[in-house]
Amino acid sequence: MPTDQVPGKPTTRRYSSEERAAAVRMVRSLRAELGTEKGTVARVARQLGYGLESVRSWVAQADVDDGRVSGVTTVEAKRIVELEQENRELRRANEILKRAASFFGAELDRQSRR
Repeated sequence: MPTDQVPGKPTTRRYSSEERAAAVRMVRSLRAELGTEKGTVARVARQLGYGLESVRSWVAQADVDDGRVSGVTTVEAKRIVELEQENRELRRANEILKRAASFFGAELDRQSRR
């Protein structure tokens, strides 16, 4: 364990996609070799020095992405985030347009009363 890491405190290490994929392959290979899922994630995480929950989540997401279990795939999750961002931007633009229409409508009303 690195000297600056406190036991029980989550790390902020970022893993590359290659590291994640290798960990998932190792878990799957170990499961096939042992014929069981029990303890495989913990064993691989310990061997690689990765966080247990990190490896567990990568394997779970890979199972969804590969169609082994149902759930939201990585591609779908990314698209949802993009659509939510687009939705926020459109709502802001609509609010601006409503305010502008209200302002110009009031201005036209004042001019027509003159």
